[in-house]
Amino acid sequence: MKHVRALLDGGGREAEIHPVYDVLINASYVDRATAMQWSFSGDELGILHYVEGDRERFADAMESIPAVLAYELTAADSGSFYAYIRDETTEPMRELLDSVTGNPVVVIPPAEFTDDGTVAYSMVGPPAEIQSALEEIPDPIGVTVTEISGLSAAPGILESLLSERQREAIAVAVDRGYYEIPRQMSHEDVAAAIDCAPSTAAEHLRKAESKLLQSVVGD
Repeated sequence: MKHVRALLDGGGREAEIHPVYDVLINASYVDRATAMQWSFSGDELGILHYVEGDRERFADAMESIPAVLAYELTAADSGSFYAYIRDETTEPMRELLDSVTGNPVVVIPPAEFTDDGTVAYSMVGPPAEIQSALEEIPDPIGVTVTEISGLSAAPGILESLLSERQREAIAVAVDRGYYEIPRQMSHEDVAAAIDCAPSTAAEHLRKAESKLLQSVVGD
């Protein structure tokens, strides 16, 4: 089983593929977007995005797109928001989603809209099935494979293997400045916060760090 990271490129024809796709890639008021989760039913697509940009201008754009059946924007902070969008799929978008979902390959969210106008996403499965899925991606979308690795490099895989106590230790450490420069707390402080011995807290942190770093750099 392999993990493959791929880039989808609309080649400047994003509006032909879907008008919402065009907004996420090309709009000047969208600085960054990530498709966090989605549900595809053939004629309709429900998708949750995290967007950094101008929420009011994004809302105006959604109002102007006939294919958008419903949407809801929720502020994350002053410069970002969550966007739930339910829209009608165009033929090119249906073909793309069919190529992604109509085979045994598992696509792992999120999908990231990158600075260079591409969409980066991960998939896992047998090599032959992944190859078949990539070959089925329709025109005018181009695809480039940027990484082939073992399963442990897939987003969220190793994070899900953290124990509850490891997640608790890491959460406290991040929240209270253990990883700041200079450090704002010690592993003894982490131990006090999660009510365990300092040596135990240090072990939780080391094991969690090891697993998380593997998810970044691969096997």
